[in-house]
Amino acid sequence: MQLYSEHYVSQKSERFVSKIWRLDNSIGESLIENKLVLPNGCFNLAIIDGNFIEVHTSKSKYEINSGIYFCSQMTNKVLVNIQPRTKVTIIQLHAWTLSLFPQYDLSNFTDSIIKISTAELPFKIEIQSEIKTLLNTINTYFEALADSNQNQNAIEKICEIIRLREDEISVSEIGKLLSSSLRMLQIKFKATTGLTIKKYIQILKFRKSVDQMLNADLEKMSLTEIALYNKYFDQSHFIRKFKDVTKTTPKMFNPDSYFLSQKR
Repeated sequence: MQLYSEHYVSQKSERFVSKIWRLDNSIGESLIENKLVLPNGCFNLAIIDGNFIEVHTSKSKYEINSGIYFCSQMTNKVLVNIQPRTKVTIIQLHAWTLSLFPQYDLSNFTDSIIKISTAELPFKIEIQSEIKTLLNTINTYFEALADSNQNQNAIEKICEIIRLREDEISVSEIGKLLSSSLRMLQIKFKATTGLTIKKYIQILKFRKSVDQMLNADLEKMSLTEIALYNKYFDQSHFIRKFKDVTKTTPKMFNPDSYFLSQKR
């Protein structure tokens, strides 16, 4: 059985949900340990079915048993150990999705995980849901959410500007593009994502660099070229930022130790 798999929501739902991914050790008899996950600028809803998993973030160690958990934005790599007879399903939400629920203040909530009840979710999911059933539930809810929120709010606009911009953009430029108070944008963004706008930009730039590094033919594209393409000052700057997150250098990076996005 494949340990890691990815499953994609409908085109309309993709406005709010990046994808669903699953770590399946449900028929395994051995502990899967020291697997790593990189920050990606998303929130995650984690559904744990079976025994438990251990998760080590930069702030704390969590022993997560059967149930549903809300995972904040991560700013550093996360280590995961998966017990035998355990299945983990992750619903990956874009950074702006939580901004549609203004009752939550996430200003000081990063690199953390909390357990939640099914009653706290706006849609009904079962811990033992099959992927097909889960996709139907997610698509039904988020397609309706897209229909009832056709206009982008400020947080979604900020994220779209950052994602679509070919070169790196400054926070002040974003304020000018949106004709809005920079201070107000910063406060709103932090309250709904837990990140500063600058930190969000850095995380996206880092993930883009990692994906490019893994998919590029390194004989044709050097680390220096990857660094400069992604607007790092130079190769040394790229290596330093890479080590901040992964605690290793690009040359020593082992992709087999990580759960990394599959190419669609």
